[in-house]
Amino acid sequence: MIRDITIGQYYPADSILHRLDPRVKFIGTLIFLVSLFVSNKWEGYLLATAFLGAMILISKVPFGFMVKGLKPIFMILLITVAFNLFLTPGTILVQFWIFKITDAGCLQAGKMAIRLIYLIIGSSVMTLTTTPNQLTDGLEKLMRPLTRIKVPVHEIAMMMSIALRFIPILMEETDKIMKAQIARGADFESGNLIKKAKALIPLLVPLFISAFRRANDLAMAMEARCYHGGEGRTQMKPLKYASRDLAAYGIMLLYLAGSIVIRILGR
Repeated sequence: MIRDITIGQYYPADSILHRLDPRVKFIGTLIFLVSLFVSNKWEGYLLATAFLGAMILISKVPFGFMVKGLKPIFMILLITVAFNLFLTPGTILVQFWIFKITDAGCLQAGKMAIRLIYLIIGSSVMTLTTTPNQLTDGLEKLMRPLTRIKVPVHEIAMMMSIALRFIPILMEETDKIMKAQIARGADFESGNLIKKAKALIPLLVPLFISAFRRANDLAMAMEARCYHGGEGRTQMKPLKYASRDLAAYGIMLLYLAGSIVIRILGR
């Protein structure tokens, strides 16, 4: 399960998506997520499927590697589908005990499953094709207007960048600790839910200690390099829009317009 988490990881490849400005990918991901909730007909989801499939193909990231990130959210997906399946009123199709499956419930459960799966994969396309440094620079650039109302934009972007960097590190550390505990006879798989939770205690304590130690080392390194926030700082590689970025904006606007048209015509 630990190896299946792809959030915060970067997959190096030579693709158009990798070369796009991070601001374009931020806004494009936001537009795609909005389109998932704009769509209320299957035609809209087919358009979203075609768009997402094209992005995955262009990114040159293996589809299996991208889908692997869905495994950790399987239980959340299952619970979401179950709630919509059994609690949505409508024409009853199947009834057993106190549970009722309706036609509207099946439709709603399918839509929510598609939205959640596409949300995770769509976000993964952005993180897998953008380095943490680019994510930080893009987010800081997009939030720059908020500095006029005294919002600490640089600090927020820096915290998000550090958090993204720490995810793969903590996953690797967790894997090492689990292997060490298993070699000493620990069992993380067998037993009921309570026993599994208790078995995690020997894992969590050294993991928290390691995380705090790494955070302290990072703070000392930043202080030794005279880091004092974003005021007066410059970028080694300033972000500049290229023609491909403007073309990408045009494609995204056409996609969003298509989703809105499908919703309007589907009423």
